[in-house]
Amino acid sequence: MWSLGSWHRQRILDQHPVDQQVWNRVRQRLAILDGLNAEEDQRLRERSVLFLQDKHLTALPGVELDDEQRLFLAAQAQLPLLNLDELNWYQGFHELVLYPDDFISPQRHRDSNGVEHEWNGKHSGEAWSQGPVILAWPGVLSSGGWHAYNLVIHELAHKLDMLDGAANGVPPLHSDMRGSDWASVMQTAYDDLNRQLEHHPHAQPTIDPYAAENPAEFFAVTSEYFFSAPNLLIAAYPAVYEQLKAFYRQDPLARLRQLRHDHPAYKTHY
Repeated sequence: MWSLGSWHRQRILDQHPVDQQVWNRVRQRLAILDGLNAEEDQRLRERSVLFLQDKHLTALPGVELDDEQRLFLAAQAQLPLLNLDELNWYQGFHELVLYPDDFISPQRHRDSNGVEHEWNGKHSGEAWSQGPVILAWPGVLSSGGWHAYNLVIHELAHKLDMLDGAANGVPPLHSDMRGSDWASVMQTAYDDLNRQLEHHPHAQPTIDPYAAENPAEFFAVTSEYFFSAPNLLIAAYPAVYEQLKAFYRQDPLARLRQLRHDHPAYKTHY
């Protein structure tokens, strides 16, 4: 996030109060926020307000934004940062561009032989270094449940990855984390997923095969699963879950298990 003086921060919050009914509707639409305690809920709401004042949302024709929709997006963006210090985690971009549908963008890839390939690809989201975050609005609206999909978290994980330069699957780690542990765990899991797909090209592994594209996508996809399907991630790659738990300073699986214990509906649907 960004660093704000307490006076400036409070001034922004006072100038942009959130209607409680609007926030309640946002919470009802975002199952992945279930189980947050009152203090966490308040912190998430405040950080969502600050995020919306810091970033510009550009809605292209076909995307209608009101206060609830803006908060719906911002709350998902801020969930990964909820327990991180208020630093400039989302630096490097000032704008989120919202498309009414998936979009076509030019892609470029250099293969192992040094041959560069170019093509046009259809995407629901993109994040480039020092550029805006681009999101297809239907993908944003489909996010927020415990169903192994969250476009907002996926694309903003790329931005975290890019904080120390190239998108390589290694965000800036905390001082109490060992880079060698992160690299070993992530590489082992990434290689395992690629082996599965090589031996069984049409298989449906627990983790979205898109994670096998490159280490940057592996980090983005596993971050997405960490918050939206922690039970699937820990079943497939428990060591990856533990590394992400250390990085994000959160334990979504513990929340999900508690929800299953406390609420019968969770036992049936999640």
